[in-house]
Amino acid sequence: MKVLIVGGGGREHALAWKIAQSPMVSRVFCAPGNAGTASVAGNIPLEPTDLDSLAAFARKEGIDLTVVGPEAPLVAGLADFFSTRGLRVFGPTKAAAQIEGSKVFTKELMRKYDIPSAAFEVFDGPQEARRYVEKRGGPLVVKADGLAAGKGVIVCGTTQEALTAVDLIMEEKAFGEAGERVIVEEMLCGEETSYIVLTDGERMLPMPPSQDHKPVFDGDTGPNTGGMGAYAPAPVVSPEVEERIMGEVMEPTVKAMAAEGKPYRGVLYAGLMIQDGRPRVLEFNARMGDPETQPLLMLMEGDPMPALLAIADGELSENIELQWSPGASVCVVMASGGYPGEYDKGHEIRGLEQVSKMEDVQVFHAGTRLDEDRVVTSGGRVLGVTARGKDVGAAVQAAYRAAKGIDWDGVHYRKDIGAKALARKGV
Repeated sequence: MKVLIVGGGGREHALAWKIAQSPMVSRVFCAPGNAGTASVAGNIPLEPTDLDSLAAFARKEGIDLTVVGPEAPLVAGLADFFSTRGLRVFGPTKAAAQIEGSKVFTKELMRKYDIPSAAFEVFDGPQEARRYVEKRGGPLVVKADGLAAGKGVIVCGTTQEALTAVDLIMEEKAFGEAGERVIVEEMLCGEETSYIVLTDGERMLPMPPSQDHKPVFDGDTGPNTGGMGAYAPAPVVSPEVEERIMGEVMEPTVKAMAAEGKPYRGVLYAGLMIQDGRPRVLEFNARMGDPETQPLLMLMEGDPMPALLAIADGELSENIELQWSPGASVCVVMASGGYPGEYDKGHEIRGLEQVSKMEDVQVFHAGTRLDEDRVVTSGGRVLGVTARGKDVGAAVQAAYRAAKGIDWDGVHYRKDIGAKALARKGV
């Protein structure tokens, strides 16, 4: 069986690494991939939103399943495009992918179906948004409606910060067309967690709860990024909290999408705020998280292909389950200096060969490329150094031990990934 993975980041390297281990799979391709995916898959120089070329490649190569990593091709309708051409694809339709493609759609869906989230208002122009901010007062959260590479949410502690955020999104067009509309909502308190399920539109296969680290600097300071690290499982989600997440968030959302005529197949990712055991939705994503995918797949036992194929066919039977190893996994994202702002490219990465020999460690590439026989930086988030251990503490130590063995000019990474888990007893 041949599999095509669409995307070129750390998430896609992790997917290629895991899927390539399946006894069902003879060949994996990545479009466009990176220097890391080249070790487990054939890299194809096609952009994730070039639907015509991707479909032509899938038909010519006889691809049996296409797995879509990032959100942009899903929102652009890749799943529909492939399905109408008889190509099997894992990922939600364009209509269902609105759950990530439009924050306004999602907030209104949650309000209609009583799915717990923050109170909000939607604005089409900056003047109305500013008037509301001044009337309501901070703290507030200002969100661009559309896709913004995980950076379109601005947490504002004061009224002035919220006014500045409105101007940044709507006047300065920092996120382009994604900022044509904004949501201004109350700031939720508590501890964030990521909760991801695979679903065929009815049945769900949950993954362990994980926790992303969005801000660029230690202590959750500085601007938001695509994610500076993650770990799983996240102890903030107790069995009782997980039961509430499934019963109050995930199941009602899947049913709501079906009721709206947008049946959901693929990955459904809820970004949640947990306070006093109560989950409330910050956002939904239509794909696996990056970097959450890396530690989750390090913990996954067995073959993911039966579940992926069954979901693609809309036939997830009860005899298909996901298995998870005990312990914990931690991913530390190593980034280019200056990220998420401007940064240099082309720096040679040193130490990869030595770190690859470490037990229970995988280095997943994101912003890398091959320059003859060298691996060099080509993006903001460059590597996801991921380790597994008997608990979060052991996994943290292993991940940072590996990260210290890798270097390039200007490298930056947070030193406190997993700190919230370590502050809890028994993890």
